[in-house]
Amino acid sequence: MQNKIDKRHRAAQFRQRLARAMEERQVSQSAIARQIGVDRSTVSQLLTDEGARLPNAHVVGSCASALGVSADWLLSLSDRPESAAELLASSLTMTEAPRALVDERIFQWHQEAAGYKIRYVPATLPDMLKTRAVLEWEYAPHLGRTANQAIGASADRLTWMRSAQSDYEIAMPLYEIDSFVNATGYYEGLCPKIRRDQIDHLLDICEQLYPRLRIYLFDAKRLYSAPVTIFGPLLCVFYAGSHYMAFRDRNRIETFTRHFDRLVREADLTARDFPEHLRRLRSAISDP
Repeated sequence: MQNKIDKRHRAAQFRQRLARAMEERQVSQSAIARQIGVDRSTVSQLLTDEGARLPNAHVVGSCASALGVSADWLLSLSDRPESAAELLASSLTMTEAPRALVDERIFQWHQEAAGYKIRYVPATLPDMLKTRAVLEWEYAPHLGRTANQAIGASADRLTWMRSAQSDYEIAMPLYEIDSFVNATGYYEGLCPKIRRDQIDHLLDICEQLYPRLRIYLFDAKRLYSAPVTIFGPLLCVFYAGSHYMAFRDRNRIETFTRHFDRLVREADLTARDFPEHLRRLRSAISDP
């Protein structure tokens, strides 16, 4: 429930915020009077009146529009001076998602969130946990002759992401691991040796980094999640294929954090179960 504000206090805050907005935008009393269609004396009264009265909605709205702030902020109904359009523009951004091993935008988000828990639902096996052989198999068609150079250049960045002082929780559908082990779907054509080496690599990383790295497997027949990364309380980013859709407003971040926490809470295999599950799957991989 919103706290009630005394009328005199609200009126005083209106005067203070109006004066602040005019000063920051270097707008004089005469200039704003012309813009909102009132006498200069009316503006002077708005700024100096010690009473509890507030101007009518038309004047408040006109002042807000002229100064590029929100009427809610002038009336102490919000602590954010930006207009609704500006708030929406800053809270939701669309960024191109290049099909490349090293994505500078993603790397910057990881750096920004260093020290926070990072929750991640990947589109495939997480890049930062893949072996070089899997990366070459996956990205060579897109990177062409520069595949080795791009993969080599990414080593430091992937190492940083593994060693950064952030806790990583990764939730994947069970079928993703099964598909990888059996070389079906996305992983069709991946040879048995590469798959075995990848599982050994995953086991090594889980052993080295647990509990800072925890991987959970959920049943996609009961639960669903689009690919998303939640960078602590800072932002959440959905992967839409050609673009990333990033939210920075607190309410949405909290909503998607609760969604991720449900994936973890209802996972069929917890982070403690994950290594043994990998070992069982590895034993089933046979050479053709």
